[in-house]
Amino acid sequence: MDELFNKIQKLIAEKLDLDESKVTMDSSFRGDLGADSLDTYELVYAIEEELGVSIPDEVANEFETVRDAYDFIKSKQD
Repeated sequence: MDELFNKIQKLIAEKLDLDESKVTMDSSFRGDLGADSLDTYELVYAIEEELGVSIPDEVANEFETVRDAYDFIKSKQD
């Protein structure tokens, strides 16, 4: 994977106290990673801080998988 995914993977693993290997592009935040709505909010905030991207609430609420978050962030960096 690329550097952006590695950063996102590390952030998610740290915030959710998981092994990084459990965080894949197709991992569902709620189903696979066990994130609740507060976890998701904290993750979005951490990603915004770390990567310097602004993620509107209505967009963040639509993130189901790690790929959803990755694709949005990638589109803002290009």
